[in-house]
Amino acid sequence: MLKPTKKENQTEGQKTRFERSALRLAFLLCGFIGPAMPVSAADIRDKYQLQVEQLLERIQKIEQSNSDLVRQVQALTAHANNARLPTPAPTYALAQTERLERVERQNTALQQQLEDVKAPAPESDNVAPVFSASLLAVGQTINAGGAASGMQENRINYRMDLTAELDAGHLGDAKGKVFAQLRLGQGTGISTVPSYTSTINTTAFETSAGANDSFGILAQVYYQLEWPLGGPGFNTSTPDRVLLNIGKMDVFGVFDQNKVAADEGAQFMNNAFVHNPLLDSGGDIAADAYAFAPGVRLGYFSRSDANWAWGASVGVFGAGSDTSTPAHNNGANFSGDLKQPFVIAQLEVSSLQINGEPRGNYRLYAWRNDATSDLAGQRQTRSGVGMSVDQKVGRDWNLFGRLGYRTSGDAPFDTAVTAGFEYAGKRWGRPKDALGFAVGVLSTSKAWRDATAAAPLAGHEASGEEIIAELYYRIKLNERLNVSPDLQYIARPGGNGNAPAVWALGLRANIGF
Repeated sequence: MLKPTKKENQTEGQKTRFERSALRLAFLLCGFIGPAMPVSAADIRDKYQLQVEQLLERIQKIEQSNSDLVRQVQALTAHANNARLPTPAPTYALAQTERLERVERQNTALQQQLEDVKAPAPESDNVAPVFSASLLAVGQTINAGGAASGMQENRINYRMDLTAELDAGHLGDAKGKVFAQLRLGQGTGISTVPSYTSTINTTAFETSAGANDSFGILAQVYYQLEWPLGGPGFNTSTPDRVLLNIGKMDVFGVFDQNKVAADEGAQFMNNAFVHNPLLDSGGDIAADAYAFAPGVRLGYFSRSDANWAWGASVGVFGAGSDTSTPAHNNGANFSGDLKQPFVIAQLEVSSLQINGEPRGNYRLYAWRNDATSDLAGQRQTRSGVGMSVDQKVGRDWNLFGRLGYRTSGDAPFDTAVTAGFEYAGKRWGRPKDALGFAVGVLSTSKAWRDATAAAPLAGHEASGEEIIAELYYRIKLNERLNVSPDLQYIARPGGNGNAPAVWALGLRANIGF
């Protein structure tokens, strides 16, 4: 075997050095080694292995994020089944870079789906109608001295209310709603001796057709428009809104509201406690025979503050329930025009709990009615101011108070103060029961005192105050049925210091569904 010559060895060495330099330059350009480091196969393998491990670690992190997003989207959309999360099938034949790009695209898509699910769904334009009904039955007995007949009397009555609330589309940015109420019943309740309290049983209802014709009336039907102002506020509710109601309605549903003393079906039954006595028992509202009137209410309400809410509203309603005088245009029952309406304005403020529910409501209002009657039955203007307050104290106490003062016009009483409470039965193991108590003072007006002193208009000379009180205990038998024993007392009825006190004992049952 021939040995290579020295020249051949030199040529071969130069060739090897050239190849090694070229290889080093190629790796340098590819970024695998530094320019001054010696190159070896082990160095190249270690460097490549490190980069592969880093790439796999990045893929695992993104896949883990991808799995977390999948679980969040599935949890948020399980009830609606409107999110279909793509589940990528592993394709191991793909290159690592292609796999990374696919996972990153899925990650971006899942993040977008998650944001879409978290966003509140737009409110549907087609809201299902809401129907409700309630049935009231009351039995009362009164002492002989308190009854108009002069004998002890026992009476029963019932009343049923059917309501419907329907979506009425949109008018621009305003959402429309129609509310309707049908009322029927039998029984007028017990008549008392003359008193400033119009009735001791506000639940009593009977049409003018008589006791043998128990048909209903369309008590309320009105159209409401609500304009939301601004974006979502506390508890995602619209912080500011404007409300417009047009139609036949219960004036006390939108003015002189009170959470403790406003529902004769569950709270106090004496009319002087259900509403402001000057407006209802005193006659200043001058609604129709069933206490409803056509009209319009416009209000602005703000809940932009998490601690306080406030509102201002004004209402104009038909008035003039007395049709005995031709001058009285009876707009309240649609038989006359609306030239002399009942006008009322109210400012209200509410303190809010952490859940956004009111803890206290404070309402101030003023009214004017040009279609009322004076003591001689002639047309006159009555005006006045009032206040209605309800306040929750602790978990069990709910307090209320009302004040009314007539600033013009003549009527038997011109000042009224009522106050009371409702206390939950948690202390004696009945947390859903409630004990209610209220007292009231109705002060005889100077005009009525002078009129009864000069002529026997009331059969006695009126003076001083009429004192009223009511006590009830509401027993919640189940989620639908409440039963309430009720006791009422009237001292000096009609401002008559010589009249015996009125005592009335009753039992009320209320079924709601």
